[in-house]
Amino acid sequence: MKRAFKYRFCPTDAQALELSRTFGCVRKVCNLALSARSEAWTTRRERVGYGQTSVMLTGWKKTEELAYLAEVSSVPLQQALRHLQSAFTEFWGKRSQYPRFKSKRKSRASAEYTRSAFRYADGRLTLAKMAEPLDVVWSRPLAEGVEPSTVTVSRDGSGRWFVSLLCVDTPEPMPATTTAVGIDVGLTALVTLSSGEKIPHPKRERRDRARLVKAQRALARKEKGSSNRAKARTRVARIHARIADRRSDHLHKLTTRLVRENQTLVIEDLTVRNMLKNHKLARAIADAAWREMRSMLEYKTAWYGRELIIVDRWFPSSKLCSACGAIATTMPLNVREWTCGNCGTTHDRDENAAVNLLTAGLAVTVCGDGGRPQRNTPERQRSVKQKTRPAREGVPPSARRGERGQAVTVPLR
Repeated sequence: MKRAFKYRFCPTDAQALELSRTFGCVRKVCNLALSARSEAWTTRRERVGYGQTSVMLTGWKKTEELAYLAEVSSVPLQQALRHLQSAFTEFWGKRSQYPRFKSKRKSRASAEYTRSAFRYADGRLTLAKMAEPLDVVWSRPLAEGVEPSTVTVSRDGSGRWFVSLLCVDTPEPMPATTTAVGIDVGLTALVTLSSGEKIPHPKRERRDRARLVKAQRALARKEKGSSNRAKARTRVARIHARIADRRSDHLHKLTTRLVRENQTLVIEDLTVRNMLKNHKLARAIADAAWREMRSMLEYKTAWYGRELIIVDRWFPSSKLCSACGAIATTMPLNVREWTCGNCGTTHDRDENAAVNLLTAGLAVTVCGDGGRPQRNTPERQRSVKQKTRPAREGVPPSARRGERGQAVTVPLR
């Protein structure tokens, strides 16, 4: 499989100037190609592909206005056109939105070099148009015998330089174990395990919120276009980078530990995008980074020979009694402990949800039902309608609630 190894590096003044020019040319070519493709479709209903934009790039280099495009390596420019083609493919497949123009400040400054545009040997990486290798901080070595296929150089808003090497590598699987765990995410406790362990939420953003507010207010007072405003923007970006780095470090350590200790991990499918619409909890949910944690679990379980089971979002993990299987009628978010009205068992909300997720996940491994709650089959719908609902002749099937594919949750049996 392909793995990316990311490192920081410290460029010389000449290298920083060359890379900055390359970033600007990549952004310019991407915007020109996007404008040409949009205009062709708007005016002539013609789809322009990568081949046509590549021919356009050759013509742009020959013009007096855009002659500077020929002064940088041509590989990052061609890669920008390929990435734009991929973005349009995703858009046509209705998997993403329409590609947007790159901004000088808001867009990520990066350039991608393929194998013909860099040289890697004995731990020394030299890019095209550069006489000296990059001063890379090798925080971890590449696997022996691994050669990078592409190199991506980037610079974040705080002025840090990074290089990412994409390599074909096969991670060594971890020793097999028989342990399984259910994982319930939350805000008070970031993760609650089915074993009863609770891992507190570090709340990285809240700890640096005062510093961030002060820096943002200082930025707002600076005159637009001034050098002081650029310095203030960098200070704000550094605080954001500190928050993101500490959050990512905590999630990496947590997910690696969970994958190392358990053979089977069960989590819940959450629609974080919809949950962020709750303006009272949006900041805390974003700081928890549940989606990022799920992504880490997905690729780490694939790397190290573990199994990750994702339970359907409609599974009533919080309202379901793990002792008797009864479902509570309501369960507001402020209820952290509740007593089952059927068997009288008192549950911790998060721990009970983790136990239910583990039970559902183990049922998936045995039955292969996909971790989804039971749905009403057509035969079951007809029997339920005959018993509990009056006949509704003349009502089209599309207007019937039971035939619109809505989830119906039932207690585990």
